[in-house]
Amino acid sequence: MNTIEKAVEKAQLGGVSNLRPASIEELRSPDPIKPQAQTVQLRERFKPVLMRLKAQGMLVPGGLSADFADEYRRIKRPLLANAYGKSSVLVDRGNLILVTSSVPNEGKTFSTVNLALSLAQEVDHMVLLIDGDLVKRSATRVFDLGGVPGFADVLNGDVSLSSAIWGCDIPNLFVLPAGSTHQNITEMFASRKMVELADTLAKRDQNRIVIIDSPPLLATPQTPVLINLIGQVAMVVAAGETPMSVVKDALELIPREKSIGLILNKVSDILRRQPNQYYGYYGYGD
Repeated sequence: MNTIEKAVEKAQLGGVSNLRPASIEELRSPDPIKPQAQTVQLRERFKPVLMRLKAQGMLVPGGLSADFADEYRRIKRPLLANAYGKSSVLVDRGNLILVTSSVPNEGKTFSTVNLALSLAQEVDHMVLLIDGDLVKRSATRVFDLGGVPGFADVLNGDVSLSSAIWGCDIPNLFVLPAGSTHQNITEMFASRKMVELADTLAKRDQNRIVIIDSPPLLATPQTPVLINLIGQVAMVVAAGETPMSVVKDALELIPREKSIGLILNKVSDILRRQPNQYYGYYGYGD
C-alpha cells in the first residue's frame, strides 16, 4: 500500500431552480449601507482577475484542460453533498470548508483557488474565498489584493466584513484577502470575534460556500484553532512527496467528528488516468 493509499485509509478510519447569481449586496447584507455610498464602494472593491488567473494556470475559461476541470468536479461533489445534499444533516457548518496541508509546498493555495473557481461554476451557490494564511498570504497575491484591509482587519475590529470583501470578474466568486500584518494570529483565530464571524458566515446565506486557505497543519498552531470553527476539511497531499508519517501526524490534529478529505496534488500521468487514485474519501469520525 503506497503513501497516498495509506493516507486515504487513515482518513477513512479517522473520520477522517433556476436562481440568479447572488449580488454583492446580498452577500454583504445585513450590514447597512446607504444606496449612494454603496455604488461607490462596490466600484472601488471590484477587481478584474480573469486574465491574471489564466496566466497563473488556474481553472478559468480558456485556461486549464477539460480533464483538469473534471478532476475538480469530482473533488467538489462530496463537499457539496456534505454541505447541501442528503448528508448535510450530518455536517454542522458544512458550507465552511477549510483547505490545508501537512507541510508547506504541497500546492495548497493552487488547489484552494481552483476548488473555489470550480465551486463558483455552480448555478445555485456563490463562493467566498478567504485567505486565512496570514503569514504567507499566497491567495492574496494570486488575486493581487495586497495592501488592502482584509481578514485580519475584520478580526481586529478595524473594518466590517462587508467593507473588506472584493468582487471580481469571475461570476459568483468573492474574495476576502489577508489584510494587515499582525503578530498574534493564533490568538486572533481563538478570539470571540472569530467565533462570531464563523457563525455569521455559516448562517447568513444558506447558498454561500466559504473556502478558507489556511496554513499547513504542522507548520503553525493556527490551523488547529480554525478547524474547530468549520465543518469540512480538505487536506492537500503532494502525491509521491509527502511521507505517510507526516500525513498521519497532520490528520491526528483534526477532530474525528469533522468531515475530512484528501486532495492529491502533483499527481503523475499514470495516477491521473485513474481518478480514484487522486481523490481522497470524505467521511466522519467514529
